[in-house]
Amino acid sequence: MEQKYYNDAIIGNGKMTVSFSKKGELLRLFHTSPDYKQFFESFVTGVKINDSALIYLHDDVNNEYEQYYLDGTNILVTDIFNTYFGLEIKQIDFVMVKENILVRKYRFINNNNIDLDIKFLVSSKVFSNINNDTCGYVKNDALLQYNHDFTVCTFSKEKLYSSQVNDVSSNFRSGVIGGKDYIGMSRESAISYDVNILRPGEEKELSIYVYINDNGAKCLLNDLDNEIERIRKISVDKELEDTKKYWKKYLKEHKKINIEENEKNEAINKIYDRTILYMPLLVNCETGGISAGIEVDETRSKCGRYSYCWLRDAVYISEALDILNMQDANDKFYKKFCKMTQSRNGMWEQRFFTDGRLAPCWGYQVDETASVVFGVYRHYLVTKDKKFLKDTLKMCENAIKFLEKYVDDVLNEKNKMHVSYDLWEEHEGISLYSMSAIFGAYSAMIEINSIVKELFTSNRLKLEQIAKETEMLNKRVRELKEFISKKFYNENMKTYTRNLEEERLDISILGAITTFKVFTPKEKKVLNTIEKMNMTLRTYTGGYVRYENDNYMNGYNPWPIANLWMANYYLDAGENKKAVECFDFVVKSASGHGFLGEQINNETMKPMWVIGLTWSHAMFVNTLKRLSDLKLI
Repeated sequence: MEQKYYNDAIIGNGKMTVSFSKKGELLRLFHTSPDYKQFFESFVTGVKINDSALIYLHDDVNNEYEQYYLDGTNILVTDIFNTYFGLEIKQIDFVMVKENILVRKYRFINNNNIDLDIKFLVSSKVFSNINNDTCGYVKNDALLQYNHDFTVCTFSKEKLYSSQVNDVSSNFRSGVIGGKDYIGMSRESAISYDVNILRPGEEKELSIYVYINDNGAKCLLNDLDNEIERIRKISVDKELEDTKKYWKKYLKEHKKINIEENEKNEAINKIYDRTILYMPLLVNCETGGISAGIEVDETRSKCGRYSYCWLRDAVYISEALDILNMQDANDKFYKKFCKMTQSRNGMWEQRFFTDGRLAPCWGYQVDETASVVFGVYRHYLVTKDKKFLKDTLKMCENAIKFLEKYVDDVLNEKNKMHVSYDLWEEHEGISLYSMSAIFGAYSAMIEINSIVKELFTSNRLKLEQIAKETEMLNKRVRELKEFISKKFYNENMKTYTRNLEEERLDISILGAITTFKVFTPKEKKVLNTIEKMNMTLRTYTGGYVRYENDNYMNGYNPWPIANLWMANYYLDAGENKKAVECFDFVVKSASGHGFLGEQINNETMKPMWVIGLTWSHAMFVNTLKRLSDLKLI
C-alpha cells in the first residue's frame, strides 16, 4: 500500500472515526472503536468532465483547495475548484450522530460559460488477508465489499451509472469503467454516477454513504438490502443539521475554562475547541479505553504504530477529561478499562486496544502501572466520590503489590524482576521518571487509604490491613526519595539524569518535579538541572526536544508535551512569564484546524508526524486551566 502518514482532519461520532488529508481525501475509517478496525487501504474519488480523462478530486494540478470545519462542529468542508473547467466542488464530510454512517455530500457548481457533462467516480480498495479475503459485489445499486466478518457498503440514493469489480487499476484513470462481472474476488472495485449536464451557473448535488455492516448481525444476502434501502430514505440535510446542532451543544457543555475573548486568544480558543471536539472521537464508549491518536503507520515503516491505549498517556488524558467536564468517560476508564486490562499479578502490560484486548507489545513500562494508582487519586480530587475510590481500591492495592516487588528488587539490587522500559520505550533499565511515578503512586495510595478507611469502620481486619499498608508506604516513600536523590544526581554535571546508565538530560526529569512532586521546583539541584536543560534541550526556535541527541523521525524536533511540561515547571516555580512563553510556542505550532502534533517542525513551525496526538492535547488543556486560574491568559 502507498503509506499516507498525515491525518490532517478527523471526524466521527464515537464509534466511527474517519481521517482525511488537507485536500479532502479519505485516508482512514475506523469502526466500531477509534483504533480497530481500519477498513480502507484507499478511497479515491474523481470526476470525468466532457471528454476528459479522470480528474482526481484530491490530486490534480489544476485543482485549488480550501478546507475548514463548520464552526464548532466535527463537520469537515473541502472546497475544490478546478481552474481548467471552472468547476467548483464543495465536499462536506460528516458522520451521523445516531447512526454509524459516513456521509460525503458533494455540490457541483459550473462557473464556466460552457456546459459540463460530469460523471462522478469512486474507487474503493479495502484491506484483506488470507484468513478474511475480501470480494467485490455490485447489488441493488450499491458497491458491497465483503468478507467473513464485515461488508463495506458504498452507495447513494441515485442509481449507478456504471461499475467495475475486477481489474479497476487498468482503466479507472480513463474515467470510463465497466465490465461483465457483478461479483468477483477483488478487494478494489469502482462505481460511477451520472451527475448529468451542468449548464453555466447551475448547481447539482450528490451524496455518497459509507456504511459498515456486521455480517453476524445482518445477513449479506437478504437483510443488507433492506438496511441500505432504510439508509437511503434518511434525509441528508436533516442529518447534517442535527449533527451540526449536536456538536455545537457538546462544545458549549464542555467548554468550562474561562478565556477572555480577544485577538491574542483566538488561536488558543481554536485549539481548545478542537480538543473538546476531538476527545470523544478517541474514547471507546463501551470500555472507556483512550486511543493515543489516529493511526499513521499501519505497515510499521517508521514506528511501532500509535492507535492503541497506553495507560500512562491515558492518565494524563484523563486529567484533561476531568477539566473538560467528561467525568463519566473517566469513571468508565478507571472502573472498567483499567480493571479489565490489569494482569493477575497487579501490573499492566505496555499497551492495549481500546476494547481492552492486549495490543502488540515488546516489553513493559513500570510507570504505567504506577500511573493508574496516581490517576485514580487525581480523578477523586475532582469528583470527591468516595464510592469511586472504594470501587477501584482492590485494583489499586493489587497494583501496589506489584510495584512493591519491583521496588524491593531495585532497592536491594536483586535483579530478579524483568527489566522495564522507560516512558519513551527506548531504554531498558531503571529510570528517574519510572521511579518518580512509583513515588507518586505510593503517595497517592497513602491519601486513598486515609479516605477509604472511614468506609470500613465495621471491618476490623480491613482497617488493620490499611494501617499496615500505609505504614509500609510511608517507609517506602522516604526510601524512594533518598534513592532517587542519590542515584539520579550526577555530581560532575550538577544535574539530575534520566537513568542510571546515561548522563543525557531528558525533559521527563520534570516528572519528578511537576507531576509526582519528589522534589520542589526551587531546590538547588533542580535549578541546576533546569539551567542545563535550557542549554541543551532548547532549540533555536525556542522549543524543547525530549532529550539530548534525540533523532526520532530523523530530526531534532521540539515536542509539544516537552514545552508544556516546561511551562508547568515554570508555573510551579512562580516564573509566569517563562511559562507563558513555553505555552505560546505550542499555540503557534498548531495546524490550521487547531490540531497539535507529536512533534513540531523547526523550520515550518507546524505539526509533524502524528497530527492530533492525544497526549499533546491533554497537556495543552491541563496547562491552559492553570494559566486561566492565574489569569495569565
